[in-house]
Amino acid sequence: MKRLAVFLIPLLAALPAAAQLYQPGEVLEYRVSYKAKLFPNTEVGSVEVATSCGTHDGRPVYRVDARGRTLPTYRWFFDLDDRYTVCVDTAAMRPIHFSSDIKEGDYPFWSRYDYDWDRYEAATTWQSRRNPEQSKRIALTDASLDAISLFFRMRSADPDSFRAGESEVLEMVLQDTVRRIRYRFEGREQKKIRNMGKYRTLRFACQLGTTENFSFTDGTEFTIWISDDENKIPLYLESPVRVGSVQAYISGYRGLRYPVSSLIR
Repeated sequence: MKRLAVFLIPLLAALPAAAQLYQPGEVLEYRVSYKAKLFPNTEVGSVEVATSCGTHDGRPVYRVDARGRTLPTYRWFFDLDDRYTVCVDTAAMRPIHFSSDIKEGDYPFWSRYDYDWDRYEAATTWQSRRNPEQSKRIALTDASLDAISLFFRMRSADPDSFRAGESEVLEMVLQDTVRRIRYRFEGREQKKIRNMGKYRTLRFACQLGTTENFSFTDGTEFTIWISDDENKIPLYLESPVRVGSVQAYISGYRGLRYPVSSLIR
């Protein structure tokens, strides 16, 4: 489940676009399952991502709240409750604040990022149970975003601009560094989602690398399927873990801006 916290919420979507699609009232719901050789495919958690209007330091913002939680049946074994919030300036369409509050068993962790786009810097602060509060200023580029902002970066991308086999790189702000995400478009295919139906999708393979050596060979590669329509909803994600694999799949949505034309049946 710690692997889930690291990969699932930040990387349900990570594709580039000139602008993001933020739709107040939109709610995306996911279920998370785990399977291994001697362990049947079992639902163990849920994720919800909700967009609303709000203010931050007197500025109008789109506020995106994401929460990941283990299901009640498994909380006795591992109680995970992760919350993420990002505030995006409605005029510039850039994030100005990010926060996370993570509780994994008896391990708490929180972080805050404040963006200064005039200086292309982010002031980051974080603290865990075992360490004192730490802070750092990180240099940014136009491609540098926090995890939740990357979730929306693909929402207005033109699918016809993708070429199968082509790779691109994004940058994700994490505490005291910037991690690079490499992704590769693998083509279109139909994907059946449990209890939801069959969809036309865009399939991508994604892999993490480090800032220090820009190496992707040691990173975990996971696969994500996105709805092939104007909403571009992340529908399904599968990632290997140390033993077995984790899957996240859409279980509900409401308040979308466009019809879900990718749904076949």
